Amino acid sequence: MSTRRLAVLGATGSIGLQTLEVFRTLTAEGFALTVTVLAAATSVAPLADAAREFGARAVGVAGPGEAERIRQELPAGVEVVHGPQGLAALAGRDDVDLVLNAVVGAAGLRASLAALEAGKMLALANKESLVVGGELVRTSGAGTAAIVAVDSEHAALQQTLQGVEEEQVECLWITASGGAFRDRPPEALAQVTPREALNHPTWRMGPRITVDSATLVNKAFEVIEAHHLFGVPWEKIGVLLHPQSVIHGLVELVDGTVLAQMGPHDMRIPIRYALTHPRRLPGAPTRLSLADLTLELSALPRDRYPAFWTVLEAGKTGGTAPAVANAADEVLVAAFLDGRIAFTAISEGLQSVLSAHRPAPCDSLAAVEEADRWARDRARAFVEGNG
Repeated sequence: MSTRRLAVLGATGSIGLQTLEVFRTLTAEGFALTVTVLAAATSVAPLADAAREFGARAVGVAGPGEAERIRQELPAGVEVVHGPQGLAALAGRDDVDLVLNAVVGAAGLRASLAALEAGKMLALANKESLVVGGELVRTSGAGTAAIVAVDSEHAALQQTLQGVEEEQVECLWITASGGAFRDRPPEALAQVTPREALNHPTWRMGPRITVDSATLVNKAFEVIEAHHLFGVPWEKIGVLLHPQSVIHGLVELVDGTVLAQMGPHDMRIPIRYALTHPRRLPGAPTRLSLADLTLELSALPRDRYPAFWTVLEAGKTGGTAPAVANAADEVLVAAFLDGRIAFTAISEGLQSVLSAHRPAPCDSLAAVEEADRWARDRARAFVEGNG
């Protein structure tokens, strides 16, 4: 097997760091893999350390200031680029075979499109690529056929669907832990604190996605992703509460059979599979203890997670509505974490912004970016009026 050349975009975030950890393990085990490209927005020193360790040929950062600083820390000959255009250029480089996109936010869409247009395999951990630009991704390059999902839920569904014909699928089920407040009465949610929201019961993730897990906005995004990634109608995608976070996805078939993918809540497992795809290699970082395993599944209570239904409706509306939902959520979550609005105002703000939006076709990056700007301005106005 020839050496697989890897680009890690978002290399200093949670998924990026775990990817580099998995890389070290795989190469120590003899898997033919090399890192040629690394990118991170503003974490200059850690990025430079990683670039030196792995011998990266090119790095990407947010802006010219970060670019100037990192040049001083890198060996001669390492290419340095910055900004969205630079990130896209890294994703399409000739010396890259697999792009792992773990960039946070809508900025990852441009890189995903560039990778697909250049014929690369895309290991996708940037959910916004499909949430805000799913219609663009489906029509670019090889489309979703070249995507290996990294998010645990979509990785589970993608693996479980192998060998299953489209007409055999009755429903795809995505599981949700319920987040930090799954046992809190809905009437008590207005008083919860950012610190409480960041205390996720099973996963350890970045701040925004952890809050999105508490509102279940993250799960609405995952339904939107699944719709685009697997081409399944909205009515055939459901969500179940599953506090143990052991079952990551289920495929219900027309004959009544239900196939489930299970595993520890450890992101290194889907990352490892994405890097070695389509092979499976021994050396699991963790394993389930199947003895005495208790599994619970239940329906999603509508009154506890109003933001989920608001964002899901935006997904069904399509066009620029999902981009608006994503941008508004980012602003609202940041405001909550800064103590400027209440937790329940995230849902209220999403409803306010989306009700004011007039969806347009999602037929270009420019349309997505304009919707993103509009939504951020509208969400900031909501925050100012509700602080």
